[in-house]
Amino acid sequence: MKKHHLWAITAITGVVLVGLVAAAASARVSSPAKQAASIKACVLLPDTVTSTRYTLFDAPYLKAAFKKAGVPALILNAHKDPQKQKSQAQQCLAQGAKVALFDQLDPASGESITNLLVAGGAKVIDYDRLVVGSKASYYVSFDNPTVGKLMAKGVIAALKAKKQYSKHPVVSELNGDIKDNNAKQFKQGYDSVLNPLFKNGTFKKAASGDQWTDWDAIKGRRIFDQILARNGNKVNASIAANDGLAGAIISSLKAHGLKPIPVSGQDATPTGVQYILAGWQSGTVYKSVRKEANAAAAAAIAIVKGKKVPGVNGNVSGTKSIILKPVWVTKKNYKLLFTEGFLKRSQVCIGQYKKLCK
Repeated sequence: MKKHHLWAITAITGVVLVGLVAAAASARVSSPAKQAASIKACVLLPDTVTSTRYTLFDAPYLKAAFKKAGVPALILNAHKDPQKQKSQAQQCLAQGAKVALFDQLDPASGESITNLLVAGGAKVIDYDRLVVGSKASYYVSFDNPTVGKLMAKGVIAALKAKKQYSKHPVVSELNGDIKDNNAKQFKQGYDSVLNPLFKNGTFKKAASGDQWTDWDAIKGRRIFDQILARNGNKVNASIAANDGLAGAIISSLKAHGLKPIPVSGQDATPTGVQYILAGWQSGTVYKSVRKEANAAAAAAIAIVKGKKVPGVNGNVSGTKSIILKPVWVTKKNYKLLFTEGFLKRSQVCIGQYKKLCK
C-alpha cells in the first residue's frame, strides 16, 4: 500500500509540476503582449549601401532626439531588403508604435508598407524620400530640385573657371536610381539648367551620356568607362548624382590616364571632400542630416504628444511637408562641414590630403 501511496503522490506532484510548467510557458507566450506598448515611435531606414549616412548620421541623431524627448523609439535598417522592411514595420506595430519615420526602398514596397502602418493605427512621416500618392501624414526632406540645380551650376562654374564654357564642352550625366523619386527630382533640377544649354548648342551631351545607375558606384564606373569609349575619351564634365558616383567617374578618369574634369557630387562624404581638396571633384551638395533628423523627430514627437507639428512650410504632391535648404560645398567653404559637426577634420585631413587642408 505504501508503494501505491508513493506512486499516487508522485503522480499528483507530476501533474502539479506539469501545470506549473504550462503556466510558466503561458506566461512566456503572453509576455509580448505586455511589451506591446514598449515603443511610441519607429524609424525605418532603407540600407547601408547607397549612402553611409544612415548609419553614420541619421540613426544616432534620431536616437538622441527621441531620447532627449523621453519618447521610446525603435530604429531599424532594412539593409536594402523590401520584405525585411515590411517585417520591421510589422514589428513596430506589434510593439505599439503610434508614429513611423519611413524611408522607402522603392515605390511599390513603399506604398504597401505605408498602407500597413496606417491600417495598424500609426501615423507615417515620409523621411527623406516621398512615397508619391501614399497615405503619409507628413514629408520631411530637402528641396530636391534645388539639389540638382546646385550640381549643374557647380559644374558650369567649374567649366568657366577652366575656360571651357565657351568651347562647346561635352557633358555627361550619371543619374541615381530611376525607381527613386528623389533621384528623379535631382535630375529634374540639373536638367532644368543643362537642357537649355544642350538645346542651344552651348554644351554637347555625350554619346550614351545620360544613364541611370541604381546608385551603384560599381555600375557607375562601368557605365562611365563605356561613355569614355563612345566619346573617344573626350568628356569635359559630368553630373554625378552623389559622391559615390563622382568617385566612380574619378576612378575611371585615373584608370584612363586622364586629367580631372568638372564633376558634381552629393552627400558631403569624407571621400567626396578629399576629392574636392585634391581638385578631382568640383563640389558636393551638403544636406545637413542633423537638421533633417531633428525636424523629422520633432514632427514625430509632436504627433506622439498630441501637439502641432512644427516647421511645416510646404505641400508636396498633396502631403504636408517640411522642406530644408541644401548647400553647395567647394574648396572655399568646406570647413562649414567641420564647424557644423557634420564631419571631423580627422576624417578628411589625413594621409595625402592633410597638406591640402588649410
